[in-house]
Order: sequence, then structure tokens, then C-alpha cells
Amino acid sequence: MNPTTAPPTATPTGEDHQVQLRVNGTPHTIRVPAHTALLDALRDSCGLTGSKQCCAVGECGACTVSVDGRTVNSCLVLAVEVDGSDVITAEGLAPSGELNHVQQAFLDHGAVQCGFCIPGMVVSAQAIIERNPDPDIEDIRNGLSGNLCRCAGYNRMFAAVLDAAERTRRQCGTGAGGCSGAAAPAVAAAEAAEQPAHGDLDDDLDKHPSSASRTAAAEGGPVRS
Repeated sequence: MNPTTAPPTATPTGEDHQVQLRVNGTPHTIRVPAHTALLDALRDSCGLTGSKQCCAVGECGACTVSVDGRTVNSCLVLAVEVDGSDVITAEGLAPSGELNHVQQAFLDHGAVQCGFCIPGMVVSAQAIIERNPDPDIEDIRNGLSGNLCRCAGYNRMFAAVLDAAERTRRQCGTGAGGCSGAAAPAVAAAEAAEQPAHGDLDDDLDKHPSSASRTAAAEGGPVRS
């Protein structure tokens, strides 16, 4: 290997690496071993325990955070890989302590129960609205496909995201629906649905073995609350 291609800050294997992150708008300079996951760095070095570890294999989405505007499973990303990045966690959605539209809508629609999946869920939901201020159910289904929940039921979450998008448009006047409340009928339809959006859980797992494996991984992983 040409020595000139080596990163100037590279250190021998086994030594701690300095990592600089801007987390929720606050600069953090930490030192961690090369194998440290971003999730562990956020929790142990930055003191931000909102992001949860439930599966540790990137299946459940409880650890979802935003890195430079892109949602990632922080249990799969090394802290050294995102040196110099802007990171937003669930705590960063409400820096003043007042819930943002997504968080408030999740509460209003009863989409919050045990709380383990919700930090990652709201980060993913926020990303959906930032990509498309006027999402439909399919947009939301796709956007939350990497986040598992076994408590609240997905219809409530879909309704919450639709409502949060409407509130955001009403506040900022952007998106195809403008401030006219165009999402309201879709919210009502989602709440009135007779069956959960993913069907009965047992039937769904029978039809989709991959879903069963994700659930099993989430149930058996080392949980960090």
C-alpha cells in the first residue's frame, strides 16, 4: 500500500480514536476504540440514551438516527465512520423540551406504548416528512418498513405521521396539500381501518418468514434501555 494513501489521523489497531460529531447541534469530541458502534458512542460517550439497542443486528430500527440527513441503524455504523458528521437523535427532535409535530402526533394518536421502538420510529417518521411534506400511506409504509413495533399497531403510527405532516404543512405552508388540511381524510381513513396495516401478526409472520426472523432477532437481542 502506498503510505501516502493512509488517513493522516490513523492510529494503530487497539488504540482509541478521536471522533468529532455534531450531535443535535452540540459539538462532541470523544475517544473510542475503532470497533465502537455509533449507538454505543451516543449512549456512553455523549450521554444520549434515547436511542435503544434491542436487536444489535440492524433489524428492529430502535436505534435509528439521522446522519447528515440520512437515517441509519446506529448499531451497525461505527463511530469512526461518521467522524465529522451531523447526527440527530430522538432527543434532537425537541431541543427546547417541547415536543415537535411528529412526537406530539404519536402521543395524540395512541401510537406510543412501551417506548423501546418509538425513538427510532419518530426519527424515521421525521425523515419521511422532510423528504415529502405530503406523504401518502404507501410513502409512510415504506419509510417505516425498517422499524418494528409489537405494541401499538401500525395504523396508529401511519395516522400519526399523516397528522404530523399536515401540522407541518399548516405551520410552514409547504407541500402539495399546502395549509388546506388535505391529509385529514387520509388520517381518518387510517384510524378507521378494520385491520392493522400489516394484517394480523400471526398470519403476517406465517406469510412473511423474513418478518418472523426480524421479530425473533428483536426479541432475542441484548436490550439497552
